[in-house]
Amino acid sequence: MRGHGTVRGSGKVNVKIPAGVSSGNYVTIAGGGDAGERGGPKGSLYVIIEETPHPVFERHGNDILMELPLTVSQLALGTKVEVPTLTDTVLLKIPPGTPSHKVFRLKGKGIPRLNSYGRGDQLVQVVAWIPDRLSKEERKLFEELEKTLSQRVPRPGSQ
Repeated sequence: MRGHGTVRGSGKVNVKIPAGVSSGNYVTIAGGGDAGERGGPKGSLYVIIEETPHPVFERHGNDILMELPLTVSQLALGTKVEVPTLTDTVLLKIPPGTPSHKVFRLKGKGIPRLNSYGRGDQLVQVVAWIPDRLSKEERKLFEELEKTLSQRVPRPGSQ
């Protein structure tokens, strides 16, 4: 039997990953694969992309979503808060009376569009943060607030 004239091995290849790729996309490197049969040209190398989850952002196509915990006071009174984006931070104005789970859209702060112009959006979902332990003073303040607010809570069937 005669050999094929090839040797198994491994090596390093520099690959330019285009902005906007996601898991399952691949980059083709022509001529980066195995040697061809009977002296033919080398085959192609396919690099398959796998994304690592981000600790703050969750990807939805070209949009990204993040949860922003705020205190009940911040939601009720309104506030301005710095929000991280993929490239910088922005100041987000939370109007008074904002309900928990409301989503704010930051246009153009998401993932770059693959092989195109523009970017997706960043969605910021505000979530009411409730402390699991209260000091005596905090508990007293919440009890005072409850006395006034409990009278204003809408009840099912009352309009």
